[in-house]
Amino acid sequence: MVWLVQGGLMRTIDYPRFLGGLTVPAILIAVCLGRSCRAEAWADRRVAGPFVCWADFSLAGMEGIFDELARLQQDLVSSLAVRPAERPIELYLFRDQWSYRRFLSQYFPDVPYRRALYIRRAGNATVLAYRSRQLEVDLRHECTHALLHATLPMVPLWLDEGLAEYFEVAPADRAFGCPHLANVRWRARLGMVARLEGVESKGTLGEMGGSEYRNAWAWTHFMLQGPNEAHEELVRFLADVQAQTPPGRLSDRLRRRLPGLERRFASHFRGWNR
Repeated sequence: MVWLVQGGLMRTIDYPRFLGGLTVPAILIAVCLGRSCRAEAWADRRVAGPFVCWADFSLAGMEGIFDELARLQQDLVSSLAVRPAERPIELYLFRDQWSYRRFLSQYFPDVPYRRALYIRRAGNATVLAYRSRQLEVDLRHECTHALLHATLPMVPLWLDEGLAEYFEVAPADRAFGCPHLANVRWRARLGMVARLEGVESKGTLGEMGGSEYRNAWAWTHFMLQGPNEAHEELVRFLADVQAQTPPGRLSDRLRRRLPGLERRFASHFRGWNR
């Protein structure tokens, strides 16, 4: 479901039937504002790929993260075969948590607080974050959401978060450097494999805890770094979504393509070493 905030009222709407009952995170919010965020005074501005960034502090020295954000869209296109975003994605950065909270309270008073947010408003995509030690991770995570929803009419919640978790780490660390990896590998060696259907059944962010994020990342990693058949099925699933063809459940598609799915999953992580 998508939360709509209009006139100070919050309500939900359903997605078209082709989604098969799948939902996207409640944090994806379509907002109608009386005036643009750009009415604020901004100290600096950058353009990085599809992202147009305004900040209330100097962005000098942040060239590295902007290079990564510009590359992020290329990585999604090459890994998932999705179309690139056709419209600019607005990115607003704040010098500290206090400035960020003040902005949210003024423009988005009904939005649940998060350290960083992806917000969809009146067809426009916006990412908001404040400067912290986790800023680069936060930006990669939320900008992944923004890029996915810029080209896809829906993304199942678990896959949306799994992809954001996968792409939130620095590009060089995606295969081996995610904090989830050690736990998932240890569990796989003990034969503790979480079925995909478990995380696939989650429909709201409130149902997503630490284990659900870990499992969503693990199944995403399996599809991107594991057997070719799994990656092919992910690409075909997203192609159906992009074409607004009923995609069914990805778990069903993977089971048809890869007999002994949990065994293949466990084998992938037991042997996943540099």
